[in-house]
Amino acid sequence: MRGKLYVCGTPIGNLEDITYRVLSTLKVCDVIYAEDTRHSIKLLNHFDIKKPLHSYHEHNLVTAGLEIIEKIKSGQQVGLISDAGMPGISDPGENIIKLCIENELDFEVIPGVTAFTTALVGSGLDTSRFVFEGFLSRDKRQKKKMLERLKKETRTLLFYESPHRLKDTLKHLLEIFGDRKMVVARELTKKFETYQRGSVSELIRFYAETEVKGEIVLVIEGYEETDADRITYDPEESVIEHVRRYMEEGNPRKEALKRVAVERNMKKSEVYALLIDEEL
Repeated sequence: MRGKLYVCGTPIGNLEDITYRVLSTLKVCDVIYAEDTRHSIKLLNHFDIKKPLHSYHEHNLVTAGLEIIEKIKSGQQVGLISDAGMPGISDPGENIIKLCIENELDFEVIPGVTAFTTALVGSGLDTSRFVFEGFLSRDKRQKKKMLERLKKETRTLLFYESPHRLKDTLKHLLEIFGDRKMVVARELTKKFETYQRGSVSELIRFYAETEVKGEIVLVIEGYEETDADRITYDPEESVIEHVRRYMEEGNPRKEALKRVAVERNMKKSEVYALLIDEEL
């Protein structure tokens, strides 16, 4: 029988969120690898799944990864689970999937709950366009650098954050992003699940007097472009100079004229009229 890796999504809190497909898959696996065996054994015991359980985490990626690959090559069915949610989303599962692809080995993804999509839907913010950035850096300088890079991102932003760094992160967000709408989603699907909504400054005041525990997802309103942001040229530059610049960059006269008309919200005929007396 040909070996295979099964990447299984597990609940992020409420055990009832596990799927029948994940349960039936784990029951037929020869061995299961988990990010934290102490955490995962509770899940397996709850559903009476008795399989050999080994660890696969960021500190043993190479050794455990090679071990998994050899087991698959030998014909074993290997299950992979994370502490919670989908393996491969902000966890080491990404690496073993790449190894399977490199070694041309079979793998199958069995979907499950993910914290950031749950938080996004429950946030009440725009869900049509969004970007998930994983965990913010523990290093303050790197965190600020990351936020600076994203401050003009127009899509809804999602991050994972730890409770003991939340207050510091909120201050960075106010400094760099400004006072936007955001949501702190905490302990999703668990008994004490909360969605704390408000502006960044309001949440800073709220958490100044509130103890923070549990897993956290930050959902932040995207940047709202201004008229100045939409200007792609120097306002001091004349229409003729604008066309000449594009032509000097290698654009045909007709294409340069068209681009200038679009960027300046002018009719092509208006731009052309200004160029009649110019030798362009």
